[in-house]
Amino acid sequence: MDILKTATDWAKAELFSTPFFIFFGVVFLAASLGFWQLGKTDLARAYIIPTLVAGALLLTIGLGLFFTNKSRIKQFEMAYNANASAFVASEIERAESTLKEYKTIVFTAIPLIIIACALVILFVDTPIWRASMITAIAMLVVILLIDGTAHARIDTYHKQLLSVENELKN
Repeated sequence: MDILKTATDWAKAELFSTPFFIFFGVVFLAASLGFWQLGKTDLARAYIIPTLVAGALLLTIGLGLFFTNKSRIKQFEMAYNANASAFVASEIERAESTLKEYKTIVFTAIPLIIIACALVILFVDTPIWRASMITAIAMLVVILLIDGTAHARIDTYHKQLLSVENELKN
């Protein structure tokens, strides 16, 4: 198995998915602009700032991940050519760390935050709180959708790394 090609393919797949953060960030920013221009009710006007913040956060996440993974592709080849065993070991460590983060943040914390936001919607009746909680839920659902597929990719990549590590030991 060519682990350099596998690592590069994984990073390229990440490059494909990160623009979805950017796309949804732009959608939230457009929604903010729409609420600003067309919002007539208190609730519609209350969405201006929360959707602006959510859009900015999603854009920041998307751009940060895009440039990080783009530079990672170049680093893979240099690290692999310098020492293949060390490259595989460092990638296994990074993948395991990322999988733990997904478990803690994406699949535990985010659902709990969504539940908390839903409870706030039930018990608080002011427009700004409702708009903020609904926007937060929408943004977190976008993150769950995108990171759910990213989790599956890095899990598969991690398993491939472990099989290559076993091959290198033998």
